[in-house]
Amino acid sequence: MASSSAAGANIQPPGSAAVRREDAKSQVLAAIGGLVDAGKAELRHGPKGETELRLPSGEVFVLGEVSVTRVA
Repeated sequence: MASSSAAGANIQPPGSAAVRREDAKSQVLAAIGGLVDAGKAELRHGPKGETELRLPSGEVFVLGEVSVTRVA
């Protein structure tokens, strides 16, 4: 079985983690936007002003600044 080398895997240019985090956040938000545009989800403001992602199956997620939490 072939394995890839992990040498240098922990070496990162300054600020690269923040760039990857923003890129990941952009990708997640784009995917959520696609679900909403396709009518497969809706975004609402919750009782405390938080943004909720609601799916037709009844699942509810709260979209935080750096996290997504399932609440129902």
